[in-house]
Amino acid sequence: MIVDYQHVDIFQNENLILKDVNFSIKEKEFVFLTGMVGTGKSTFLKSLYASADVKGEKTHVLDTDLSHIKPSHTPALRKRLGIVFQDFQLLPDRTVSKNLEFVLKATGWKKKDDIANRIKKVLQIVELTDKADNFPHELSGGEQQRIAIARAILNNPEIIIADEPTGNLDIITSKHIIDILKSIFDAGTTIIMSTHNLSLMEWVEEAKQYICQDGHLLPASTITTSGNN
Repeated sequence: MIVDYQHVDIFQNENLILKDVNFSIKEKEFVFLTGMVGTGKSTFLKSLYASADVKGEKTHVLDTDLSHIKPSHTPALRKRLGIVFQDFQLLPDRTVSKNLEFVLKATGWKKKDDIANRIKKVLQIVELTDKADNFPHELSGGEQQRIAIARAILNNPEIIIADEPTGNLDIITSKHIIDILKSIFDAGTTIIMSTHNLSLMEWVEEAKQYICQDGHLLPASTITTSGNN
């Protein structure tokens, strides 16, 4: 299993957010995490990259035991993950290419040609090669989110963790974002994405669904329709 949580409690700032979580997925799966705002979706995703505390029988992400991870080992785990935030978190004073270059250099890339080629490649994937020299404020919300996705895939992550990546976008732009994530999934990357918009799941037939509800995270198949909102 690429993620294996068994009987896990998840905490944020020492507050119990989700209890007795059982969540296991294999490589090359697409998982939608749904539920109303404030039900713990973001906290669950944070736990996957060691930004929320976990306690339980098994707390493994990419063979790393999160309940015993040392702070010095967290960067190595996160390098194997790609994280996409709803609010983009691009550096406003740097161009698109400089935003991407910053991440590559911070994660150990040294050669200028390698850096330039990788930036070109990820911009091709998100269909924004013509925006390399633009600043974030010169881009639309959808374009900024596509750059955030490009940033997330710079180091060929094994898992993409996307927290409400379409939350601030219109339906047409949202469809484009899902199409890009689907293409990354089709190329072999696991995707775990939170959303409160259930209609997005129609665009990924292979996807699984888990629901955050009443302090629990459960497979959608175990919850009645009335709880699925």
